[in-house]
Amino acid sequence: MTHSVWRLALRRLCPSCGQGKLFAGFLTVRARCPVCDLDLSAQDSGDGGPTFGVFILCFLIPPLALWFEFHFDPPWWAHVLIWPPMSMLLLWWLLPVIKSWLIAEQYRRTVWQAGGKNDYR
Repeated sequence: MTHSVWRLALRRLCPSCGQGKLFAGFLTVRARCPVCDLDLSAQDSGDGGPTFGVFILCFLIPPLALWFEFHFDPPWWAHVLIWPPMSMLLLWWLLPVIKSWLIAEQYRRTVWQAGGKNDYR
């Protein structure tokens, strides 16, 4: 059975079976998959999630803020009220998705390099 890495990331599912939940908490990876019993304790995305999240937001928020400024001409405090909370909410949504994606890619490449069965191809 094949699993899309992006499908796994968006749904935060186990990279092996595609059914078990990957996280026990907000960003805490489970020690084992509850469905297929895959050992997830060695999977580590490091600082990749926050780094990619900030990079993505740096490409999204400034153009949106400039468009908002030139289209509506709001007072300065409107930017203060809109963009920091929007940035935080987007980052809050992006962090688990990016971390799931990094773990799924790490698993996929580890299985592929080890010569094991690769469910992604």
